[in-house]
Amino acid sequence: MERKASEMGMNRTGIKTSLVHSKKAIEGAAKAPPSSPGDASAIAKVRQEFSSEAGGLGSVPPPNLKGMAKAAVTLLKGGRATVLMDKLGQRAGFERTGVRLYEAALSKLDVFGTWDGGPSREQLEKIRQDELSHFALVKRTIEKLGGDPTALTPAADLQANMSEGVPKMLVDPRVNLLQSLDGLLTAELVDNASWELLIELARELGHQEIAEDFQRALDVEQEHLALVRAWIAAGTRLEARVGEEAAGAPA
Repeated sequence: MERKASEMGMNRTGIKTSLVHSKKAIEGAAKAPPSSPGDASAIAKVRQEFSSEAGGLGSVPPPNLKGMAKAAVTLLKGGRATVLMDKLGQRAGFERTGVRLYEAALSKLDVFGTWDGGPSREQLEKIRQDELSHFALVKRTIEKLGGDPTALTPAADLQANMSEGVPKMLVDPRVNLLQSLDGLLTAELVDNASWELLIELARELGHQEIAEDFQRALDVEQEHLALVRAWIAAGTRLEARVGEEAAGAPA
């Protein structure tokens, strides 16, 4: 059964739980000296020093002979093929992670079940398969352009760092299915925006066929986004209803 996130319970995280102890805690904090000298400007200075000394996130690997020829043509047109390859590497990593996200959502469904207007197993499995198909599409595109789909490009490395939070949340055993959809919504919003950028970039570099393939992928991702939004809205409305008459609500 779904655990309601809005259930009232013995939450003691807020300072107003105990007015007496909160007053003492505030007084104690005011009397305690800082644990180290300086202020936030010192932290900023250290960050600046690290940023000036550290290298970048990596580089885009050189293409094979076929890819070098395509890159030369792109360069003559005033474009840089490495930018597209960098973003393709990012997309490959994200789509691969997307498969794992929907596998985690399926696990939540098995434990908590769904609700009226919520996701079905068939819907979640289809989206998982769509994400896998999109990963395969990006892989084929990288190979078509003479690149290495196993390479971790700078944008892919950046995306991996940014994406750590959503998978971690989805596999948290305390998180129910309705709550996990917030993570899927975050991922789908990024996914849609990233496909839009790839389509624009492919067209600007003269890869019309690739852009058309990516447009079809974006059309599917827009359907995913609409579904996740609808599931969240339905579950939230049902949870907000008062009394037992809210049959089918997450309980």
